[in-house]
Amino acid sequence: MPDAIDWNDWERRLADLWAAFDTINAETFIARIDALAAELPPDDTIGLFERGCAQDSTGHEASAERLYRQSLANGLTGIRRRRATIQLASTLRNLGRADEGVALLVVERTRPSDDLDDAVSAFLALCLVDAGRAKEAAGLALGSLSRHLPRYNRSLKRYADSLLPDM
Repeated sequence: MPDAIDWNDWERRLADLWAAFDTINAETFIARIDALAAELPPDDTIGLFERGCAQDSTGHEASAERLYRQSLANGLTGIRRRRATIQLASTLRNLGRADEGVALLVVERTRPSDDLDDAVSAFLALCLVDAGRAKEAAGLALGSLSRHLPRYNRSLKRYADSLLPDM
């Protein structure tokens, strides 16, 4: 491993690999992500996160869960931290543990706002449905949608809020 990583080059190669995802078989894709991650220290949060993404995207949720949790425990920051939380919650839902996903995303909604707010709400709605809380899921999804409509924003938001308990 080199002493200093050229992060711009590393991120470019990572983006190129993800752009080619649909053209590469799953095991080859995982191997290529693992090779990129191996250029970083073994416990590097970004490497762990990207390896988790590769596992998740290829249907290996149990492996993804472990890597997401490890990246978060090691101090993953920035937008990748939020992505890891969303993706971990989705993985937990797929593993039949939607209540754990709900708990993660309810906390995530209290964090500072960014471009992923609607993604947090969308995946929370999915977890809520799987947890048997479809009415809350509808309220959450409709509330998020209300911000994007050309009309009826206030009405839809008010109706959506009436479906939600205090979250």
